[in-house]
Amino acid sequence: MFETFKNRLEITGTLRSVTALRIGSGSSVDPVGSNLPVIKDALGYPLIPGASFKGALRSRLESFLRGIVGSDRRLVANPAINKEWSITKEELKDIKKRNGQDDRALTAEIIEKTDLISLLFGSPWVASKFQVRDLTVLPEEWFGQYQERDGVSIERDTETAADGKLYNFQVVPPNTPFDFHCVVENAEKWELGLLTIGLHQFETEQIPLGGGRSRGLGVVRLEIENMRWFDSEGDPDKLLKYLQKLVSNENAYEDAKGFKDDWVDALIKHLEEKMGKK
Repeated sequence: MFETFKNRLEITGTLRSVTALRIGSGSSVDPVGSNLPVIKDALGYPLIPGASFKGALRSRLESFLRGIVGSDRRLVANPAINKEWSITKEELKDIKKRNGQDDRALTAEIIEKTDLISLLFGSPWVASKFQVRDLTVLPEEWFGQYQERDGVSIERDTETAADGKLYNFQVVPPNTPFDFHCVVENAEKWELGLLTIGLHQFETEQIPLGGGRSRGLGVVRLEIENMRWFDSEGDPDKLLKYLQKLVSNENAYEDAKGFKDDWVDALIKHLEEKMGKK
């Protein structure tokens, strides 16, 4: 599917915690310290796994699409349940059997039947076009301070604290900055529109991350600094010049911020076409 390079969007910026943030690493075995520490990198700095960011973004976009196109698994699937995938394991076997050794026909049918979210974020049968690095804290703005919060389990029958269930957990303080870097390759315009809407949710503090969200934890704000875009438009000469500029450390990209409205328009048009085919 991705044997031919077509385009690339690279986005960099800062993800900043607005409230305290808890991305847990499970129970601690240390005799002293928090029962539930946050995830840290090899240098001991707090870390937000790229998978956590990507999962939260995907979940929000899935909820939006269900509100627009309904529960049709051909348009928006449920990745947690096999029977609700856009292509189940049994259906995938039938598709492979039907197309035999014809890879182009096989790919075309798989793409046609794959739900909209999976085309961008990936599935067991199609690779993701969207990649996001683990978000590492900016060391020049990190002072090595964590906050400790107390928690307690409540007995549902008595609505009082459960005996022996007091615990504490570690959080990253508000205003902690993390380096954000994501890349999208070979995306269609409507897929870029879908991503634009999702990232805007992070820009406007609409998607929380981590645990303790019911306590008010996990509010984050994405501050996009650069959106670099290259589209070969099927022109070999244009692609060659792009590669030459990369090797020469020249600017090989356009500023993509001016394309966002066009991408969102392409998404709306694509959804209208898909809904018309239902």
